Amino acid sequence: MVPHKFSLQSLSTFALPAFAKNLLHLRQPEQLSEIDFDRLGAFYILGGGSNSIFLEDYVGTVIQPDFKGIEINERAESWQLHVAAGENWHQLVCFCLEKNMPGLENLALIPGNCGAAPIQNIGAYGVELADFCHYVDWFDIESAQIKRLQSSDCGFGYRDSNFKRMLKGKGIIVAIGLTLPKQWQPQLSYPGLRELEQPTPKQVFDTVVAIRQSKLPDPDDIPNVGSFFKNPVVDQQCFLALKADYQSMPAFQQADGTVKLAAGWLIDQCGLKGTQIGGAAVHHRQALVLTNIEQSSGDDLITLAKHVQTRVKEKFAVELTPEVRLIGADGETSLDKLG
Repeated sequence: MVPHKFSLQSLSTFALPAFAKNLLHLRQPEQLSEIDFDRLGAFYILGGGSNSIFLEDYVGTVIQPDFKGIEINERAESWQLHVAAGENWHQLVCFCLEKNMPGLENLALIPGNCGAAPIQNIGAYGVELADFCHYVDWFDIESAQIKRLQSSDCGFGYRDSNFKRMLKGKGIIVAIGLTLPKQWQPQLSYPGLRELEQPTPKQVFDTVVAIRQSKLPDPDDIPNVGSFFKNPVVDQQCFLALKADYQSMPAFQQADGTVKLAAGWLIDQCGLKGTQIGGAAVHHRQALVLTNIEQSSGDDLITLAKHVQTRVKEKFAVELTPEVRLIGADGETSLDKLG
């Protein structure tokens, strides 16, 4: 008898054909304490599936924490939000604007669920989750208890956190706590927003949505996971050397003296827009997005991603690393371990 397998194709926005040995869809945090993790074996936590790509069949259990609920506590100088992990991030941004609680508008239209937001420290247009995150409620597998981690315990960095490092595989995020200051200050440092003069939060939101929709394909139309690669961060010496040869190169100075480069621009300068390998392709409008246009396989995607990496490194001597989480048969992996 062939054991039952659970399709993951509709659970990831890149929509590769893949199966898991088991799938646990959880509605309440209390269900986590009912799982015997000692006997469960390998497992992967999946939220909205907008930043995870299953490259092949997964031998373990996929756990979906679909917890819902938003609580608001108003204080003199801020709003305190407690948001369950299964809430959709973009819908949360819209909800906050409707309630006249601005601050998150630069993060509009970022796909995925709120529980995944701290793991990646999601960010866009000069704003990161870390700017607003007060705490993360986290189910600690070893103690089988929910613990509250303060923002300082999360180790937030550029598209990084302790949840991807020392806490990886040791627990599951059940909720996040956000602080939205009532003294709203628009963040307009990025192109497309600088032109706004004394905008309202809704105007910032509408502009961000328009920019993202003009550049990024809708996963419902063309399967993708948004930005595939991180924007690389280089030291001043590397930046000055590149700037001498490419004066129009977009770059963003960081507080620590390093410089963030635009990965999409680097890929575009290599002439890679529209490049297709098998069923996977570099998007024709936004080079930072890899797409599944013709029933791509995991091998197609890996080959294309490595090709992009190689071309950028040859031209700019800059290493691109994936922002997306790549899942192989045994769990999360990396491009340098594949192919």
